[in-house]
Amino acid sequence: MNKKSFVRGAAILGIAGILVQVMGAIFRIPLANIIGDQGMGYYQTVYPIYVLLLIFSTNGAPTAISKMVSERLALGKLKEAHRVFRLSFILMLVIGVLAFLVFFYGAKQIVTALGNPGAYYAMIAISPALLFVPLMSVYRGYFQGHQSMGPTAVSQLTEQAIRVVAGLTFAVLLLDKGLTYAAAGATIGTSVGPIAGVIILIIIYYRRREGLHEKLRSSRHEPMESAGSILAKLASVAVPVTVGVSIMPIMNLVDVTIIMRRLQYAGFTHQQANALYGQLSGMAGPVINIPMAMALSVALSLVPAIAAANSVKDQDFLDTNIRLGFRTAMIIGIPCTFGLMSLAGPIMQLFYPMQADSAANAAPCLFILSTGIIFLSLAQTMVGILQGLGRPYVAVVSLGTGVLVNAVLTYVLTGIRALNVQGAAIATVAGLIVVGIMNFGLVKATTGTKYDLKLSVVRPLISGIVMTVFVLVVYYSLKPVIGNSLATALSILVGGGVYVIMLLKTKSIAANEIKLLPKGENLIGLLQKMKLI
Repeated sequence: MNKKSFVRGAAILGIAGILVQVMGAIFRIPLANIIGDQGMGYYQTVYPIYVLLLIFSTNGAPTAISKMVSERLALGKLKEAHRVFRLSFILMLVIGVLAFLVFFYGAKQIVTALGNPGAYYAMIAISPALLFVPLMSVYRGYFQGHQSMGPTAVSQLTEQAIRVVAGLTFAVLLLDKGLTYAAAGATIGTSVGPIAGVIILIIIYYRRREGLHEKLRSSRHEPMESAGSILAKLASVAVPVTVGVSIMPIMNLVDVTIIMRRLQYAGFTHQQANALYGQLSGMAGPVINIPMAMALSVALSLVPAIAAANSVKDQDFLDTNIRLGFRTAMIIGIPCTFGLMSLAGPIMQLFYPMQADSAANAAPCLFILSTGIIFLSLAQTMVGILQGLGRPYVAVVSLGTGVLVNAVLTYVLTGIRALNVQGAAIATVAGLIVVGIMNFGLVKATTGTKYDLKLSVVRPLISGIVMTVFVLVVYYSLKPVIGNSLATALSILVGGGVYVIMLLKTKSIAANEIKLLPKGENLIGLLQKMKLI
């Protein structure tokens, strides 16, 4: 595979991944306006289960399958490459059927154990997704192993688009029946989306199957690796990769098992506890997903560059990419943290105008969660580096530690009535700090890379502080005149512009790095005319 085609494939997956993440975050904002905090409490009780499987089908299993397929194709073992596909399909089909049966027939027991029996219909509605999501991973991995990234991107976008449209439509249609049914309607979209994604992939596969089978028929006889060995290798790659990029989903899954019961222990009724949980996970949470998507795109784009440098033992190129990844994580994380903290209340009112009281109550959760974005960005970037170094499994240790810290603190703090779900937000941030610092330490211990903290941290920090001052001045100057929504939107735009200018003025971004961007030469010329560089 030549460099050009590799970069093109990486770009296709990167762009599709960002669009999918943003669409998913945007979906839950109108949904929360439709079904409110109580409805989002029911929805969020079951959604983390789907997200974890989705990440497995998007990152973990396809990465493992594509790696195994491409290795065999490179050695001319066409039949064994196809055998990897067939065995993976059988394994994922079994996993999907078991997941469907467990969550469909055990729905009542599961939601009762989670302390939120009102989520029963939502759990039933999401169970078909658990059957089809694993199957998507097989086709995606197989196509990626053949260096064909288009099918994955098309299926991701199709799945998410249908999920958004169907979910919002069914939520509105079932709203008159009550919030438990409306939440189930939203999760129907979550099941319909993967079905559409699988259908798209099957159509593409059958269109290409004849040419594939012709190659298989003409290939020479070759010794076959045992099924057990293939499946063991699949798991050894898929599991750590999935876990490594599942920081927030795994923490959210842990929260589901703890928060509802601890809120009721603190003296809240079931209905109050469900509403509080909806404010945290269904209203504040989606806002955090947007910067998380940007950080994840950085992490994924780092993998091939780090892997290439590591494979040829080019330490200078490796150090350069690691330092650039770290600086990019800070450049993304700092403004997101400062911006969301400074405008937590106004942003919640902007996003959820139909649920004003719930949005106001959720604002402190967003403020707290925002403080963890820097560490989330750092953690995910370092995971991408560890994957590129061929050591994704070491990130499992740091994630496990962070999840344990999050679980213990969530249990303790959420049970304090005065803190309630704000205690869970504090616990999440503490977990992210642990994971971010540990992953940073693991990369440093593995590579010995030295960082310029003045360039990577201090200068972006100064830029973020100046940005925050402008944001607050613009917002509080304009709000009495044009209202919250316009004042918030304009202050965000001004803040973004000021931050970019400060990055250039403090030389946090160099001219040669700007050239690497699309239309970089033109951008350099424009910035020079504006005397920004």
